Amino acid sequence: MLRQIIETLERTYGAAPPPVTRDPLEMILYENCAYLVSDEQRLKAFEALRRQIGTGAGSILCAPADRLLEVAKLGGPFAEQRVEKLRRADQLATGKFKGKPADILKLPLAQAKKALMRFPGIGEPGAEKILLFTGTHPIPALESNGLRVLTRLGFGEEKPNYAATYRSAQQALAGHAGTDCKFLIRMHQALRRHGQEVCRRKAPLCGSCPLADECRYFRAEADKRQHF
Repeated sequence: MLRQIIETLERTYGAAPPPVTRDPLEMILYENCAYLVSDEQRLKAFEALRRQIGTGAGSILCAPADRLLEVAKLGGPFAEQRVEKLRRADQLATGKFKGKPADILKLPLAQAKKALMRFPGIGEPGAEKILLFTGTHPIPALESNGLRVLTRLGFGEEKPNYAATYRSAQQALAGHAGTDCKFLIRMHQALRRHGQEVCRRKAPLCGSCPLADECRYFRAEADKRQHF
């Protein structure tokens, strides 16, 4: 059923583009270079960072402050705070991880996650996304839009906090998602886009949803309407 869901979404939206990068440090910088902006604007900010400053270990620490701030402003509000996050990320990469943050990927899963979560802006879901998108561990990594889609479809339940909901969905995916990193990346991207465009947190477009027949949330909302 899960594979059918992802195939349906890919027929609806088309195949997702490949990840922007598979380098773990670049993925960390990508997450920290923008805030409250569209995917397109985040990519613009990241590409400017890569082109004008550099994304290798040590590049940000060596960059003039005014140039780094100028690039950070492309990523939306709170540019000064993002400059500090980018610098802290590079400090960890060059200090704690001796200029070789990619070595984190060689660690056992639990240690790799813990190491990645030392970086600013990287919680457990973000660490798992890095480990998935680098092809290191076949983890069913989720982000908020995709998580919302899954729980509405019946894969897990909404819990009092995000972390518990996240774990509930991952547990529900056990035995369904498989261990193919390529499929899991496709799943992540397809669910995320569907959550952004149709299965929105507020006012979801259920009438336009290609998954309505399989959706627990849609059925529950339809039942509510029948009782009024």
